[in-house]
Amino acid sequence: MEEPIRSEGLRLDGHLARPSPSSIAPGRPGLVICHGFPIGARGAATSGQTYPELAERLARETGWAVLTFNFRGTGTSEGDFSIDGWLSDLRHGVDLMSERPDIGGVWVAGSSTGGSLAICEAGDDERVRGVAALSARADFDDWAAHPRRFLEHARSIGVIRQADYPPRLEEWARELKAVRPLVMAARLAPRPLLLVQGSDDDMVPALDARALADCHGSAELRIINGAGHRLRHDPRAIAVLLGWLERQSGSPAPG
Repeated sequence: MEEPIRSEGLRLDGHLARPSPSSIAPGRPGLVICHGFPIGARGAATSGQTYPELAERLARETGWAVLTFNFRGTGTSEGDFSIDGWLSDLRHGVDLMSERPDIGGVWVAGSSTGGSLAICEAGDDERVRGVAALSARADFDDWAAHPRRFLEHARSIGVIRQADYPPRLEEWARELKAVRPLVMAARLAPRPLLLVQGSDDDMVPALDARALADCHGSAELRIINGAGHRLRHDPRAIAVLLGWLERQSGSPAPG
């Protein structure tokens, strides 16, 4: 079902998948799952299109309630991309799930940039019980190193729509440097972290996943042999995610 999210005055498209009636139980787990940064010309318009389908599958097969949404600047969600803005969007998704009386705990999962931000959100928010990150970046330093070039790229794919955005390029770029998934992976510990990485990923090297695992200290790291960057479409990666969620269902609440 459609579940719009309000984030800093912006309306974001959201979809809440519920388990089948036969699997509903009071206090069931909740998952927020988020897409990555758009790829390709005008990619923002189609970003996250298949995530409602994924949410429905996860809800059906796990009995969890699963929320997915479009970050600002993607799909038909309002706003323009900034890394802090996307973190705020994710925080509002966690708020929505945490406030539901039928949810007994919230986990977060994400792909690529979405996985990195899932780690960052959890590092700052003890309500998050665990994180699953697919093809997650260890940092955004490459974006921050050439902010004007990255800004033009963001415009070209449609994730920034307003001609006068951002109002201050220096501040917008500073956020990219300040968001540190490696630091937040350490803060997330000892809560569980699953890292799934393709061995043939040509966008995010396996070194990033290993660095995140090292910073966390007890992460579960799974390298999918021969897989590329888009693990969302690799059945082996989804099988790993489903198995991890099943194990999380019996995890105790933090004391």
